[in-house]
Amino acid sequence: MIDRTHDLPITRQANALNISRGAVYYKPRPVSAEDLKIMRRIDELHLEHPFAGSRMLRDMLGREGVPVGRRHVATLMKRMGIEAIYRRPNTSKPAPGHKIYPYLFCIEALEEALVKHGKPEIFNTDQGSQFTSEAFTGVLIGAGIAISMDGKGSWRDNVFVERLWKSVKYEEVYLKAYESAGDARASIGRYLDFYNRRRPHSSLDRRTPDEAYFDPPPQAVAA
Repeated sequence: MIDRTHDLPITRQANALNISRGAVYYKPRPVSAEDLKIMRRIDELHLEHPFAGSRMLRDMLGREGVPVGRRHVATLMKRMGIEAIYRRPNTSKPAPGHKIYPYLFCIEALEEALVKHGKPEIFNTDQGSQFTSEAFTGVLIGAGIAISMDGKGSWRDNVFVERLWKSVKYEEVYLKAYESAGDARASIGRYLDFYNRRRPHSSLDRRTPDEAYFDPPPQAVAA
């Protein structure tokens, strides 16, 4: 667009095109060898964990001995044209008038648990539609199991497991297309191993659950 060999001064050309004169003279800084190395690793981590944003990638790189700030990671991601992939909110809201069907995966899981672990006296859930459906409660009633349900809004009863399953859904299930139930079990199993052993958690001071709950404290190591 800008012709540096034209008789018209570059300033006049910039004004005619309604662009900044500074943009005409700006030369992008070359990417350093260190940044190229970090970008290459970010690309690898993004392919393996596409849900990871700049904070998680910063923590993953730090665990590999690469000290880098979150803003720098975000800048490099923008330069690479990549961003964390996650499900947008409210995408699971049913359309008005949409008929809700039983959550057959939950029913299969319940039946499998009864076969493997036996019949409990009481089965407790929240009041989610998958647990209140006749198909689900019918399995419990047919087995002679007493049904217990948390009061509406009692989120504190299972907040920790709900947080886990939110991560499982957004970081694993929603990003995959499983070919079979066996494929799903294997893939989710690999994710849970990553979640416990390799995924840094901001709520755990960037440690993994294994490090936070199972590793001996520093005093015990020193002793």
